[in-house]
Amino acid sequence: MVPRYSRPEMAGIWSPENRYRIWFEIEALAAEGMARAGAIPESAARAIREQGAPKLAAIGPADIERIDAIERETRHDVIAFLTWLAEAIGPDSRFVHLGMTSSDVLDTCLSVQLTQAADLLLKDLDAVLAALKKRAFEHKYTLTIGRSHGIHAEPTTFGLKLAGHYAEFNRGRTRLLAAREEIAVAAISGAVGTFAHLDTSVEEYVAAALGLRPEPISTQIIPRDRHAAFFATLAVIASGIERLATEVRHLQRSEVREAEEFFHPGQKGSSAMPHKRNPVLSENLCGLARIVRSAVVPALENVTLWHERDISHSSVERVIGPDTTVTLDFALMRLAGMLDRLLVYPERMRANLDSLGGVVYSGEVLLALARSGISREAAYEITQRCAMATWTKLGTPEGRGFRANLAADPDVKGRVSAVELDAAFDPALHTRAVDRIFARVFGAG
Repeated sequence: MVPRYSRPEMAGIWSPENRYRIWFEIEALAAEGMARAGAIPESAARAIREQGAPKLAAIGPADIERIDAIERETRHDVIAFLTWLAEAIGPDSRFVHLGMTSSDVLDTCLSVQLTQAADLLLKDLDAVLAALKKRAFEHKYTLTIGRSHGIHAEPTTFGLKLAGHYAEFNRGRTRLLAAREEIAVAAISGAVGTFAHLDTSVEEYVAAALGLRPEPISTQIIPRDRHAAFFATLAVIASGIERLATEVRHLQRSEVREAEEFFHPGQKGSSAMPHKRNPVLSENLCGLARIVRSAVVPALENVTLWHERDISHSSVERVIGPDTTVTLDFALMRLAGMLDRLLVYPERMRANLDSLGGVVYSGEVLLALARSGISREAAYEITQRCAMATWTKLGTPEGRGFRANLAADPDVKGRVSAVELDAAFDPALHTRAVDRIFARVFGAG
C-alpha cells in the first residue's frame, strides 16, 4: 500500500490491529462454539472472551512489536499471536485454538477483510454512480460528435456517453455484490478439512457470528476460485474506470477541448510551460487501474495448490489483498470527485460536430437515396463521392459543405428533395431515442 493512494478507512482493514482483532474474534467464537458443543468448559470460553477482549481492544505498537518478536523466533505468525494471547488469558489459554489449524484463522479472517473491503467499495461505486447520473441528466440533450476509430461518426449526446458509463459501473456493482457473497465464507474444519477434532457446529456458529456462511467443503483452506473471482471483479471495475478516464483524456486534448478536468486555483501543469492544463487525474486513474488488474493472473494461479494445501498463495494474497482494494477505493473516490467537477463545453462540442462540413450526416443521406428507388450500392457510391469531395477540400477556397455538394450532384437532383435533404441534416434525428435509452438505464420517472 502506497500512502499517496491510500484512504484511512480502507487501509485500516489491512492494519495489524484489525487483523489481530479479527483473529481473536475467530478464536473466541470458536471457543464459545466448542463450549456449546460440550468440548471445553463454558467457564474457559468465558475467560477467553473476558481476558482477551480488553487486550485486543487496546492493542498498540508495543503489542504488535511483541508479536513480531515472537514470530522472529517461531517463524509462524499464528503461533506468535497465540503465544502473545496466552500471556493475557492465562491457564484457560490451553482451550484456545483447540482442534483448529492456522488456516482456519487465516482464511476466515481474509474472508472478513475482503467483505469489509467490498462494503467500502460498494459505497465508492454508489458515489461514482451518483456523479454519473447527475452529469448525464445535466447533458442529456447536449449534442456532441460520436467517434469510431477516433474519427467523427454521427451525432450523439454527452448525456448518452455518460449514461453508458453509468450502466457499466452499475453492472460492476452487481458483480461486486455477487463476488462479496461468494467470498463471505468461513472454514473452521481442522488440518485437512475433515472436522476430525471439531464439531461442524463450531464452524456454523463462528460463521453466523461473523456474517459469513460455512464453506461447504474445504481442504485445509477455502478454495481459491472464490478469491480469483473476487479479484477478477475488482479488475473489471478498474477497467471501467480506465475506459472513462481515457474518454476524459481524449476530450481534454487541445485539438478537441470538449471537456476537461477542473483546474484548481494555484495548480501548476508544467514546470517548464506555464500554460499547461493537463488531465493528470484521469491519467493517474489509468495507471491505478493497471495496478488493480495486475492482481488477476496471480489470483488465478493461486487456485492450483498442492493436494490439501501449500502456501504458495499466501505471499501473493498478503500483497494483492491490500493493494487492490486500497488502490481501487482511492481510484473510485478520485473518479467521483473528478466527475463532479468536470468542466464541459457544449459550444465546443457543437463546433467540432459541424467542423467537417456536415459529412457526419452521410448515413441518413444514404438511406434517403436508397428510398428514392436506387440500389443501396449506388446510393453509397453517390453519398461517398459527395462526402469525399467535402472532406478533401475542407478549408480551401473551392471547398463546399456536404449539403451543397449533394445539391449540386446530378445523381442526387430529382431523387432527393431539398426538404428531404434538410431532414437528413437535422440533428434531432439522433436525439429522438434519448428518453427511451435513459429510461432503460436509469429507470422510469
